[in-house]
Amino acid sequence: MASKGSSMSFSRKSYRLTSDAEKSRVTGIVQEKLLNDYLHRIFSSSEHAPTAATSRKPLNFQNLPEHLDQLLHVDNEDEESQGQVEGRLGPSTVVLDHTGGFEGLLLVDDDLLGVIGHSNFGTIRSTTCVYKGKWVYEVLISSQGLMQIGWCTINCRFNQEEGVGDTHNSYAYDGNRVRKWNVTTTNYGKAWAAGDIVSCLIDLDDGTLSFCLNGMSLGTAFENLSRGLGMAYFPAISLSFKESVAFNFGSRPLRYPVAGYRPLQDPPRADLVRAQKLLGCFRAVLSVELDPVEGRLVEKDSSEWQLQGQPTVLLTLAHIFHRFAPLLRKVYLVEAVLMSFLRGVVEAGTPAQAQSMVRRVLDLLWLFMEDYEVQDCLKQLMMSLLRLYRFSPIVPDLSLQIHYLQLTIAILRHEKSRKFLLGNVLFDVLRSVVFFYIKSPLRVEEAGLQELIPTTWWPHRSSREGKDSKDVKDETAEEHRRRRAYERGCQRLKKRIEVVEELQVQILKLLLNNKDDNGGEASRYIFLTKFRKFLQENASGRGNMPMLCPPEYMVCFLHRLISALRYYWDEYKASNPRASFSEEAYIPPQVFYNGKVDYFDLQRLGGLLSHLRKTLKDDLASKANILIDPLELQVATMDDLDEDEEPAPAAAQRPMQALAMGGVLPLPRPSWLSSPTLGRANRFLSTAAVSLMTPRRPLTTSEKVKVRTLSAEQRTREDIEGSHWNEGLLLGRPPEEPEQPLTENSLLEVLDGAIMMYNLSVHQQLGKMVGVSDDVNEYAIALRDTEDKLRRCPKRRKDILAELTKSQKVFSEKLDHLSRRLAWVHATVYSQEKMLDIYWLLRVCLRTIEHGDRTGSLFAFMPEFYLSVAINSYSALKNYFGPVHSMEELPGYEETLTRLAAILAKHFADTRIVGTDIRDSLMQALASYVCYPHSLRAVERIPEEQRIAMVRSLLAPYEQRPWAQTNWILVRLWRGCGFGYRYTRLPHLLKTKPEDANLPSLQKPCPSTLLQQHMADLLREGPDVAPSFLNSVLNQLNWAFSEFIGMIQEIQQAAERLERNFVDSRQLKVCATCFDLSVSLLRVLEMTITLVPEIFLDWARPTSEMLLRRLAQLLNQVLNRVTAERNLFDRVVTLRLPGLESVDHYPILVAVTGILVRLLVHGPASGTERATSVLLADPCFQLRSICYLLGQPEPPTPGTALPAPDQKRFSLQSYTDYISVEELAQVEQMLAHLTSASAQAAAASLPTSEEDLCPICYAHPISAVFQPCGHKSCKACINQHLMNNKDCFFCKATIVSVEDWEKAASASSTSSAA
Repeated sequence: MASKGSSMSFSRKSYRLTSDAEKSRVTGIVQEKLLNDYLHRIFSSSEHAPTAATSRKPLNFQNLPEHLDQLLHVDNEDEESQGQVEGRLGPSTVVLDHTGGFEGLLLVDDDLLGVIGHSNFGTIRSTTCVYKGKWVYEVLISSQGLMQIGWCTINCRFNQEEGVGDTHNSYAYDGNRVRKWNVTTTNYGKAWAAGDIVSCLIDLDDGTLSFCLNGMSLGTAFENLSRGLGMAYFPAISLSFKESVAFNFGSRPLRYPVAGYRPLQDPPRADLVRAQKLLGCFRAVLSVELDPVEGRLVEKDSSEWQLQGQPTVLLTLAHIFHRFAPLLRKVYLVEAVLMSFLRGVVEAGTPAQAQSMVRRVLDLLWLFMEDYEVQDCLKQLMMSLLRLYRFSPIVPDLSLQIHYLQLTIAILRHEKSRKFLLGNVLFDVLRSVVFFYIKSPLRVEEAGLQELIPTTWWPHRSSREGKDSKDVKDETAEEHRRRRAYERGCQRLKKRIEVVEELQVQILKLLLNNKDDNGGEASRYIFLTKFRKFLQENASGRGNMPMLCPPEYMVCFLHRLISALRYYWDEYKASNPRASFSEEAYIPPQVFYNGKVDYFDLQRLGGLLSHLRKTLKDDLASKANILIDPLELQVATMDDLDEDEEPAPAAAQRPMQALAMGGVLPLPRPSWLSSPTLGRANRFLSTAAVSLMTPRRPLTTSEKVKVRTLSAEQRTREDIEGSHWNEGLLLGRPPEEPEQPLTENSLLEVLDGAIMMYNLSVHQQLGKMVGVSDDVNEYAIALRDTEDKLRRCPKRRKDILAELTKSQKVFSEKLDHLSRRLAWVHATVYSQEKMLDIYWLLRVCLRTIEHGDRTGSLFAFMPEFYLSVAINSYSALKNYFGPVHSMEELPGYEETLTRLAAILAKHFADTRIVGTDIRDSLMQALASYVCYPHSLRAVERIPEEQRIAMVRSLLAPYEQRPWAQTNWILVRLWRGCGFGYRYTRLPHLLKTKPEDANLPSLQKPCPSTLLQQHMADLLREGPDVAPSFLNSVLNQLNWAFSEFIGMIQEIQQAAERLERNFVDSRQLKVCATCFDLSVSLLRVLEMTITLVPEIFLDWARPTSEMLLRRLAQLLNQVLNRVTAERNLFDRVVTLRLPGLESVDHYPILVAVTGILVRLLVHGPASGTERATSVLLADPCFQLRSICYLLGQPEPPTPGTALPAPDQKRFSLQSYTDYISVEELAQVEQMLAHLTSASAQAAAASLPTSEEDLCPICYAHPISAVFQPCGHKSCKACINQHLMNNKDCFFCKATIVSVEDWEKAASASSTSSAA
């Protein structure tokens, strides 16, 4: 920075010093006495200060360097050698031994201090060991999983199963299991959490080893350590897959130093003394002001100091920073000296004063230090700040977090520093998202939650009918008091957390500032580039956990980003009346196809982007005036080439392309990284964003724009925001979109990124955090059960009473702890404000999908995650935020439900959507939607043509699509209307607890008569709709029930074997699924017969008889299999195997009974007669199966009353809570009718010769002949066959027509007579 010697030259301004009075006045240097006093005041030394001012040596700028050398001189005893120290062996700079001191697969950071487990149980040790003295090192816990931290000797041998503490002479502490390890294990210490710091202490003088957690001693862990010749101990750790930590051997100041113990790496004591003295000089400059008029020094508060351009002050600061600048590049000194100074500034004054002071300090750093020095200093400062923020303990007032965030804000308010940090540090080096996270305290006592929430309370839930009870009318006065006190405590906690959240939002507002474009790019556009690469890393790194942003960080980051985004959105609206409010926000559809925003390799609704560009290029040209460059089409399949394989000419041309587009040349990636908890993966992710060429004049509607590719770093502000003749991100507007802008284009890209963030990991984390509420519910139930047992327990059984009292105390303490944790989770994750953020994202997605749908075929360009976020955010609002907050209280709730219903109804069968996963998600969402009354009514509120189109899609043939979900939707529309079909849970499962009472299948029946009517109208509409639909239903029923029977046969055989065996749980699950499918298919048939009976009973229809015969055949098969005495079904049901809970007589028999009652009792007389004849004509029909329904072993004698059912047998009469009296009477009527008809049929039947039977089924007489081949069968067999195939059974000839056999025979006899 400056040349050596007494005369100093500065890169920004030169000052030449002489003793000439005239020149002094010209250059602005104050007179000698005042200068002498000023310099002595600034550079005074407490050790060498003379007693009298007159004896001081006069100081001026010529002899100041010599004075500074004396001031900064460090005695030899302080200037310790960096070589060997007694008791320690190894390099003076202590790092992890990544060359030979490890076992297993580990990811070690570039600074060799951070490590991530990448195998089952990897182990690594340090490069330095100790054999004498007292030593300490710290471990920053980044994940709270399975790890063993401690010490080992060089002779310890580890493997993938045994780590530190599992061998002799190795010792470890495991805060995950709260144990200590040395071959054997015992309880020790406390549980650790992510964000904690473990101090590992070894005393080789006394032979003891101990640990501290966040500065609190856990006590002596081990004694009598082996010492002597050859015994030296290395710091070591063993950690399981994906667990991560960072070590501090002394390269940074220890967070919790322990008196008498030395860090393994010596601190730079000499430099530390110099830096502290120079900081004192700097502080003196800030507190003293020159008054040249009066010729005196004026003491002032440092917060009021201003740099007024006085040469004397400037030269003084230049001398200070000449020596201070090299020291401020060192990590230890930045954290120990500069960070401490800035923290003192923040803690001493108001936020405004602190920000003003920090801004002045940063101004001086940039003025008096070289750029590379300031940049290194800022990088280390932010790394230290981030580390301190993350690993600070949670205190009741959150003061530590608040101070660190205030300091971060003060630094980022400095424009030049902000742009440097944003462009080079925050996303490239640090996981800066940590700044937006508020860690949850694992130990509520240390966080002060007991004082903040002294009274605990927990909601009492009822699992009956799968609903949570919010009714508080039954609570006692004591419970009401506790609930009110708990809610007040929660509000106090929430207010404190909101202070931190507001500071985090301020940070993002600074990063999204687009008004600071003086002399360079505005912060917002730097942020956009880094934010997009951040999203790409997390989108493409799924499954590679160390490279991902933790989901708990992503949740907090999303909420802060939404707050800052909506602030700027509404601010723009205030100054631009034609723009939209944030409440009306959406992403215009052209963003998805004009290539301005890079969606990486994320799937589009219509498939791959390269495929869509080829197939829809004509639509792009006609609707959006966009032409895809032919070169883009050729290289589209090569987008995934690695950056290292890029041809040299193309790589060489990139800088020139960047300059041509007005971009900034990318800096080479630094070779250093921080610890894994703070740093990024050491890899380069190339991004390819497609940009549109900027036209030189306005485009007419007939002109087309050709697209070409730019990297993300090459985009300029004009590429995003556009210019007078260029719409930027919105180029290619379809005619359906309005011309007026919604907001600034850059905010649209931020919004798009926020939606992508929700899809990446936020929704998953929201579901995970519900586990705390579930734990509270389980412990509350356990506590109530224990209290009930205490009340019922006889007083004489004191032993039982003691055990129950002990259990009651344990459950109460656990509930107290969990209820306070739940308050924290509700304040940080599930508060009303967070719920409104998710609701806003849902509405944004709905509007985006609606606008995209209007573009026709171009809708296929929309990324799949928009539909996923719409579905998942609704699910989160409905399931995760209750019972504290209800979705029904949200503004516009009914309208939002209806809009989402319209989207699900239209797009679950949309041919523009080709992805299997997203189509399944839409189908499942619609199936869940119709299970709840509120959302089902929303489906009924959508326009009629959309409802009819939805039902038409549901009635399409089941082949080649997810028919099980479709059938489930139809079943839900019918549930509550069918025979004995008003239950929520099956009768035999009422005494068992459901795994999840909120499952859609456990909701109360809510049938839709409106949608049933649409279904009936459509089935009557055309001649082919009903036959094709019912044919597929009958086919699937035949398959599902056959599979079920085959599987229970295998299960029964396995159960009867003498040797011990286990049935595969997956096989049991598939078996139960086939049973459930059979029941649901039968219910759909019941609904169809009820709504449109003529499809089966009106034989004027060409397919009615065939459908009725197939139905009768399947019903008889089901009845015979289920009702046979001591049959296979009975035995499997009796076993009650886990996984087959739903398999029982009731659900399948009542479904079959409902169909038979509709055919034989409710139908018209002619239809009943036809149905009876077809049922009795089926050779599988057994009247005994019908009697089984009422618990009768044999058919009753005609004219006699039904006997009382046997209590040990199945009977519908036993289910009076589920089956009405009228329904039972109909069953009895049906049985009487079939008994009488069966007797009459038996008396009137004539024997049939075997030659006249159908050669296919051998159940019916031959009644049809095929033309032209002449082969014969019954009509039922040939009609069923022709539904799926036109070839003859026997000769494979194509069948042209089918004629009655009697008619064909008579015709042939007539011709022979002639």
